[in-house]
Amino acid sequence: MNTEAIPFSSGNPRIEETRGVMHLFSNDTVSALPVERKPLACVLGVPNHMTYADFCQFCASFIHHISEMRIVRNDGMEDRYSVLIRFDSQDSTDKFYQHFNNRQFNSLEEELCRVLFTLDVQFTGYTGSLDHVQSPPASSTEQPSCPVCLERLDQDASGILTTICNHSFHCSCISKWTDSSCPVCRYCQQQPEKSKCFICQTSENLWICVICGFVGCGRYKGGHAIIHWKETQHCYSLELETQRVWDYAGDNYVHRLIQSKTDGKLVELNSHCLHASDGCGSCHCIDSGVNEAMLTCET
Repeated sequence: MNTEAIPFSSGNPRIEETRGVMHLFSNDTVSALPVERKPLACVLGVPNHMTYADFCQFCASFIHHISEMRIVRNDGMEDRYSVLIRFDSQDSTDKFYQHFNNRQFNSLEEELCRVLFTLDVQFTGYTGSLDHVQSPPASSTEQPSCPVCLERLDQDASGILTTICNHSFHCSCISKWTDSSCPVCRYCQQQPEKSKCFICQTSENLWICVICGFVGCGRYKGGHAIIHWKETQHCYSLELETQRVWDYAGDNYVHRLIQSKTDGKLVELNSHCLHASDGCGSCHCIDSGVNEAMLTCET
């Protein structure tokens, strides 16, 4: 039977990221189970609105046969995640596949559970601070603890779920966590929806009205932002990409000023201003007092 290689990653991209490739048996034909299959399966493309607790509840009838679950993200699937599952036996894996493959996640939506047998999982790279790399325990008795119940994470005693940000919990503990964020770091697997023009739905060159929150496209697209100003006379609009504020009435950008708390000097704030250790990184301010500055606007 053919296999397909699917890249994956895990971890909070702002802190660390682990990348790898999972080799899955193709499920394009109705045939016998793969001869080379292992007690390892992948549920591919789980909708992001399903929390960890939702997924644990979905496969609750097999939860006692699961040794480990790992949540990963796949390239090009921003609104979905995948779950690598290791079972306690090949028989449990086969029954899980036969029970859940092509089954609806719930009766209210048409999304189907796609289960594929996994031949191999290879980790190909890591980016981030070495401080976040979890070194293996010095002995078999030095096992990490579940952050929820503080009991040891023992695969033989209970299933372990590792979130997309690489924090591990007992399946029974995480199944009681109804929030979509991680109980430890609050990292959320659900990405915010991308802003779009309220009129033409484009996601490029967007401006948001400071007065009412209307999102419209700029003059280089459909010009719906300026049309909104003409209809409402809401003259201030913020460019989402640069965070600069435009004054339609004055036909120029609004000057954003920083007032230093040390000497009271006013300097213009660049839209990409970064507070560096020596003051303000890009608005030509060298006073460290701007780290506690007061922002004002002047038209």
